[in-house]
Amino acid sequence: MWNLNPAVRRRLVFKAASLSLLCAPALGNAQEFSLFGGASRAGSTNTYTWAFNYQEGLGQYFAASFSWLNEGHIPDHHRDGQLLQLWGRIPLGSPQFVLQAGVGPYRYFDTTTATQGGSYSDTHGWGVVYSVRAAYYASSRWITQLQLNRVHVQRGPDATSVMFGVGYQLDAPGSPGPRDWASGSTHNVTNNEVALYLGETIVNSTSSPSALGGAIEYRRGLAKYLDVTLGYLHEGSSKAARRDGLTSQLWATRAFLNDKVTLGLGVGAYYAINENENSETPGPGAGKFSGLITIAGSYRLTEHWDARLEWNRVVTRYDRDSDVIFGGVGYRW
Repeated sequence: MWNLNPAVRRRLVFKAASLSLLCAPALGNAQEFSLFGGASRAGSTNTYTWAFNYQEGLGQYFAASFSWLNEGHIPDHHRDGQLLQLWGRIPLGSPQFVLQAGVGPYRYFDTTTATQGGSYSDTHGWGVVYSVRAAYYASSRWITQLQLNRVHVQRGPDATSVMFGVGYQLDAPGSPGPRDWASGSTHNVTNNEVALYLGETIVNSTSSPSALGGAIEYRRGLAKYLDVTLGYLHEGSSKAARRDGLTSQLWATRAFLNDKVTLGLGVGAYYAINENENSETPGPGAGKFSGLITIAGSYRLTEHWDARLEWNRVVTRYDRDSDVIFGGVGYRW
C-alpha cells in the first residue's frame, strides 16, 4: 500500500480518517460498526483490501449489513463499491462465539486502463459477494472478527480476500454476545437544516488529480428514517475538469446518543450546470446528469448548530467519476 503514488496514498488515508470520524461514534442505537483490513488475491496478483461494515440484527439468527469495500490495486483495476448482505448467524458453544454466513449484491466502481483511446476508463457494474465470518464478542461492547470474502463481478477479475476486523456494539446487550434487535426512533431525525461544506475533490483516474471544492445543502425530514436534500455542489478545478451543479438525494437516516449524532446514506442525482474539460481524453461529457451516492454524519454542538462530514461518490457515464470529501457546519430549526 505504501508504495502507491502520493496522491493515491493521501486519498486512502483521508478516506479512512473521514470514515472513522464520521462513523465510529455515530452508532449509539445501532448494533455493530466494524473496520476490516487484510489481503486479497485476484488472478495471480496479491494486494490489500479494507472495508467498513454497519450491521443490524434481524432477530437471533439473522442480520443485515451495509459495507463499503475497497479491493486495493489489481493491475489495471482500482475497484471499490457498496455492498448489501443478508446474514445467517448461529452461536457455537456459547453466545460469545458466533459464526455467520452472508451473501448480497455488490455495486462496484472500477478505474481501469483504457483499451482504446484515453488513459483510463471508469467502469461500473454489478457483482455478488459471499462471506463467512467468525466473531468473538470479548465483552458486551468489543468484537474481534475474521472474515473470508469471495467476490464475483461482471467485468474484471474475481477476487478472494481474508480480513481481520474490530467491531463495537454501542447498543450493547447486558452480557457478551450479539444483540437481536436495535432500538428504534419515535420521531423524525431531521426537521429543517441548512449546511455549508468545504473539502477536496479527487477525480477517479490513474493519476487522481484533486481540487478544492464546496457545497451548500438544504435538508428536510420526511419521516422517521427518511430525509430529502437539495443542494449546489462545486467540485473545483482539477487538471482534468471543472464541474458544478444542482444535487438532490433521498436519505436513509438514524439518530443516536440522544439525537446528538446522526448517520445517513443518500442516493440521488447531480445535474451539471457548468462543466469544462481540460484534456482531450476521455472526451467531453455524454450528458448533464450523473448519479450521486453519499455517506454522511453529524454531531450536534448546540440546540441549532452541528458539525457535519460527507463522502460523496459522483457516478458518471463519461469517465469523470470523482470522490468529494467534505467537512461542514449546519444550522437546524
